[in-house]
Amino acid sequence: MSVKPTEDRVLVKPVESESKTSSGIYLPENAKEKPMKGEIVAVGPGKRLDNGKRGEMAVRKGDLVVYGKYAGTEVEIKGVKHLILRENELLGVIVG
Repeated sequence: MSVKPTEDRVLVKPVESESKTSSGIYLPENAKEKPMKGEIVAVGPGKRLDNGKRGEMAVRKGDLVVYGKYAGTEVEIKGVKHLILRENELLGVIVG
């Protein structure tokens, strides 16, 4: 099963945060914060504009992005949690 986003939506696989602090303390699963960055797995064709053409997406498959803590809709694909977000819910692209 695969998911192809529609319009200006993207499919993001969240990147799990470290389970160990910089001082070497391991965090239990319930103490971890919800991830706010992830890798784009699939990109929709873009939003349809008033003139009938599609707007170009600013992100591409493979980009590492940052998004809001409660943004998007969680979906499970082959046992792995993913998020479907609109492009305008993305806060930025991580470069470098």
